[in-house]
Amino acid sequence: MSLTGTAFFVVLVASTALAVVVTIALWARVRGPRVVRWAVQAVMIGVCQLTAISVVAVWINNSYGLYASWDDLMGTDNTTALTMPGPPVDRAKFSKGTQDGVLDTYFRGRRSMLSGQVLVWTPPQYDEAAYRTKRFPVLMLLHGVPGSPQSWLEHGGMPGDFADLLAQRAVHPFILVMPVVNPGSVDTDCSDLPGHKVATWLSADVPDLVRSKFRTLSGPSAWGVAGYSTGGFCAVKLPLQFPKVFGAGAALDPDPLTGDTSVLTDPAVRRRNAPTHMVKGTKARVSFFLATSRQDRLSPASSIEQFVAAASGTPVEIRTQLLSSGGHNYNTWKAEYPEAFTLLSQWLRAPR
Repeated sequence: MSLTGTAFFVVLVASTALAVVVTIALWARVRGPRVVRWAVQAVMIGVCQLTAISVVAVWINNSYGLYASWDDLMGTDNTTALTMPGPPVDRAKFSKGTQDGVLDTYFRGRRSMLSGQVLVWTPPQYDEAAYRTKRFPVLMLLHGVPGSPQSWLEHGGMPGDFADLLAQRAVHPFILVMPVVNPGSVDTDCSDLPGHKVATWLSADVPDLVRSKFRTLSGPSAWGVAGYSTGGFCAVKLPLQFPKVFGAGAALDPDPLTGDTSVLTDPAVRRRNAPTHMVKGTKARVSFFLATSRQDRLSPASSIEQFVAAASGTPVEIRTQLLSSGGHNYNTWKAEYPEAFTLLSQWLRAPR
């Protein structure tokens, strides 16, 4: 019987109720010397307490995802995957953030077993009567490393800058989703590594959460990803790796698209997860906006040019932007927002 299953929880509740009923029924019927009666009654009280404590413990575990299985609880799980604590999707609760109606949650993904923060902003139209029955496209925003989902709010101008473009009718409404890209502060360049499946976290678990809690359109034609720096690298990698999930990506001053030797030290692993190598001969029908600045040494234009050359002859659609000035910072990335979000609105479906 599964540790986190409903059946086990129901059995515990029933056992607690039964223990109380039996204790009440037999309390006065215990026979024998006083010491024996006290001992038997003490055992009966102990059984009642043990079952009641078990019910509370299992409820807490199911709510917060402390242990995923009996092996996990007993420390006998021999799998290499890391299991992080956190509530599963069905028990994840969103709380209202402090900025522009942004919602905040923390949950554990069912497939990756990783946990992390996810921020969500719904556009004004989401709550309007005219859109009450409509579903919305989703745009995942990926932060850099170091950084966090909160970086989009504190430094990246979100969701205000996007709302301004929406008010100008330069873009159509999206649900903006800002997940952590390095759960547990482990940077994998959004790759699946033994024991730390970040690609699965971003491509499966986070979408599962959003689909279960919000009215979303389905299919890659309604799901896109945008990011800056390391998040920009991931915004190219994920649609290539999961074209059935994401149909478009926007990379703002991405890390070199050949991969970071300090993050993925194994050359074979790095090559498998590097967009420039992944795009060669791909059959993925995805679209990308790639932008950087001539002055950004951490995101050289040559890296984007190399990617464009590697994508030649594939179905991949690419648009680029090269700013004349600007470093690897939020001022540069904000300057790239209008083109990036306008193109994503053209490539991805509007609410319907």
